Amino acid sequence: MNNPAARLLAPLLVTLCAATAHAEITVRDDGGKAVTLTKPAQRIVAMAPHITELLFAAGGGDRIVGAVSYSDYPEAAKQIPRVGDNRQVDIERIIAMKPDLIVVWMHGSSERQVDLLRQLNVPIFHSEPKKLDDIADSLVRMGQMMATESVANAAAADIRRQFAAMAQTYGKRSPVRLFYQVWDKPLYTLSNGSIVSDAMRLCGGVNVFGDLTVTAPVVGIEAVLQADPEAIFGTAEKNYGGINLWRRYGNMQAVRRDNLFILNGELLNRAGPRMVAGTLALCEKLELARQHRGR
Repeated sequence: MNNPAARLLAPLLVTLCAATAHAEITVRDDGGKAVTLTKPAQRIVAMAPHITELLFAAGGGDRIVGAVSYSDYPEAAKQIPRVGDNRQVDIERIIAMKPDLIVVWMHGSSERQVDLLRQLNVPIFHSEPKKLDDIADSLVRMGQMMATESVANAAAADIRRQFAAMAQTYGKRSPVRLFYQVWDKPLYTLSNGSIVSDAMRLCGGVNVFGDLTVTAPVVGIEAVLQADPEAIFGTAEKNYGGINLWRRYGNMQAVRRDNLFILNGELLNRAGPRMVAGTLALCEKLELARQHRGR
């Protein structure tokens, strides 16, 4: 390179090319789609409570400009402006927020609503963790999209360590057949398509309705009685009716052995970082059920 001007410009061009290359971020979402951002996300709309929790844990809580109802953790999330709920969102309000990233949950957001969001020409990331390992993976990818990798990667590593420790402690214990009651009117449960069943497996639990094809099926009381689970779990969600309805069936194993347990549903039914605490609580209750054998 004999031209002096060219020699001076070359380092600058290299720097500019490197900056441009770094600015464009591409990650693959949980639907398998490549999501590309021209620069790290600064204004994010979170379309499910677990998404809000993941973004905070990944170091981007201050970048969430809009969230849906029940996005109430951590405490700072309660102050984020609402854009609707998991059934209906205010598209005009979302437009006014000028987001550069929208993170959606397909089970909570209707396809029609997501189609409307796609028309905004804003990158959309589909968050749908199916396994416990996916929680840490989600944190890593969200950290990439926000350029908060140092926070996100550390949080992901911590979550992986805690799940690995639980698997080491409980994974080889004798299996406990269980019924997981999400709601009682109608009687909802979860199949193996839910991340909650992955928590059950880690703890040595066997979901009696795990093989059903629907992720959140409605089952009948007779079906539960016929399955005769060793333990029954209910989640302490708002307005939840409780699991006392089973106490009248004294011949059930779960009732006879005093294995009717209540768990905090927000820790297990949201596929976010708090599933570490929720899974540990589930493991501990299943250990109690093992101790109750022989009753």
